[in-house]
Amino acid sequence: MGLDMYAFSVKKENVIDTFHIKPDNKYLLHYWRKHPNLHGWFENLYYSKGGKVELFDCQYLNLSLADLNLLEKDIKNFNLPETTGFFFGKDEEHSTNELNEDDLDDLEFIEKARKAIENGEYVYYYSWW
Repeated sequence: MGLDMYAFSVKKENVIDTFHIKPDNKYLLHYWRKHPNLHGWFENLYYSKGGKVELFDCQYLNLSLADLNLLEKDIKNFNLPETTGFFFGKDEEHSTNELNEDDLDDLEFIEKARKAIENGEYVYYYSWW
C-alpha cells in the first residue's frame, strides 16, 4: 500500500476533457512511488483547474506546457508544498540548496512530458493510494 503516481501520454482522440480520458488508451510516461510533496503540487493544480472531487485520488489531470513550466520553477525553487497522507511516505530532505534525486527525477519527467506534448500528445497525471 502507498502512494503510487503516474504520468501518461494520451493521443488527442482519446482525450475527453481536463479530467477524463478514454479507458485503456494511455501510455506510461513516468512513475513515482511515495513522493507526497509532488502529489500535493498536482492536487493544488487539480483544484485550481476546477476539479471537484473532495478526495484527490484516482483522478486524471491534464498537464499543459504552462503547468510543466510552473512545476519546473517550483522544483528549482524548492517550492513543492509539504504534503502528508495515509501511507504517502516522506520526501527526501534538502540538506543544502542543491537539487536532490527526487528533484532530478521530476525534471526528467518534465522533459519527457514536454516532448510528448510537442509530438501532439496530451499528458495526464494520475495517482492511486
